Amino acid sequence: MRIGTYNMVSQIYGNSPAKKSNTANGTSYANFKDEVSFSATGKDMQVAKNALAAAPDVREARVNDIKSRLENGTYEVSVEDFAAKLMDAFSAKIF
Repeated sequence: MRIGTYNMVSQIYGNSPAKKSNTANGTSYANFKDEVSFSATGKDMQVAKNALAAAPDVREARVNDIKSRLENGTYEVSVEDFAAKLMDAFSAKIF
């Protein structure tokens, strides 16, 4: 059991006791009303998730362009750019 999760759940539901009311025949019961609300952050996350789901996994135009340049022998990679990106990636993992 994760205590952190329990604390988050208890914060959501709060510690307020259930309200009681009496019916016409004198028996009491808890009067609960289900309610759901979403924060602005939650709504933003849902919009971002939907946008990401709609975006293609592969940019076909970019891939086809590179494929055609490779087949034609016109695709060139700058050694300096490659080395700079390699060093940036390496230094990001170290620090």
